[in-house]
Amino acid sequence: MELIREMVPKDNNTMKSILQQCLRDAQLDKPGTAYFDPQLDELAQYYQQLTRAKYWVAVDQNDQVVGGCGIGPVGTTDVCELQKLYIAPDARGQGLSKRLIKLAIETATKFGYHQMYIVTDTKLPVANKLYQKLQFNQLEQPLDGDIHSGCDTWYLKAL
Repeated sequence: MELIREMVPKDNNTMKSILQQCLRDAQLDKPGTAYFDPQLDELAQYYQQLTRAKYWVAVDQNDQVVGGCGIGPVGTTDVCELQKLYIAPDARGQGLSKRLIKLAIETATKFGYHQMYIVTDTKLPVANKLYQKLQFNQLEQPLDGDIHSGCDTWYLKAL
């Protein structure tokens, strides 16, 4: 079973590679997706300087990063966003995404958020099914301030 820990700078390159590979595999390596987010080269440092935000990585027994996800503020002070949830192909199907989301929800609640927002795409059917299973409600349009215009599916969950 993978260990989940807070991301540190030495994890940046591996997590960027996983994220970009996942998006390439789904033909989502286009502007308006996380593929081109400017903070990818220094993801750990980016989350460390934000308030009420955190990014975790899952590592295997050799301390190799196999995926991760984060939370950060979006719009109002009541809403956070589940951000950059990506798992390497060989680490999928073991409940890792669910474990990361549950940790994100617990932390968001401790940070005082009342809702969690997710931006995804119909080209990621497994992710959509998981969000629905975890009782995220699909929205008809993105929240104000959403920067990922290249995606077409949005969810919100009361915490």
